Amino acid sequence: QVQLVESGGGLVQAGGSLRLSCAASGRTFSPYAMGWFRQAPGKEREFVASINWSGGSTYYTDSVKGRFTISRDNAKNTVYLQMNSLKPEDTAVYYCASDRFGGYMSLRRVEVWGQGTLVTVSS
Repeated sequence: QVQLVESGGGLVQAGGSLRLSCAASGRTFSPYAMGWFRQAPGKEREFVASINWSGGSTYYTDSVKGRFTISRDNAKNTVYLQMNSLKPEDTAVYYCASDRFGGYMSLRRVEVWGQGTLVTVSS
């Protein structure tokens, strides 16, 4: 049974930075695409970013392009989300996700979810 465990969330002022980490265990990490979704209070869960198994292709939702960077270290079975220039509208629970397809990941195709980590950006 694969498990994804996120860490790195917290409270930050607008304009600040955070780095989220997601550690995978329980199965081979490398062949799978990894991604991040987020869910703000009262809103649906939405795709944020993904990275393919080799790390050679990345995808971002428009609202985070140029501010967020996704990366992965297959030797450590870990995927990261570096978040810079944070805005209050980035406040949400951030979820790590894994599927076989990657790209602009779909909620319906995600095979494994992490438990989520809260990011709060104050104005």
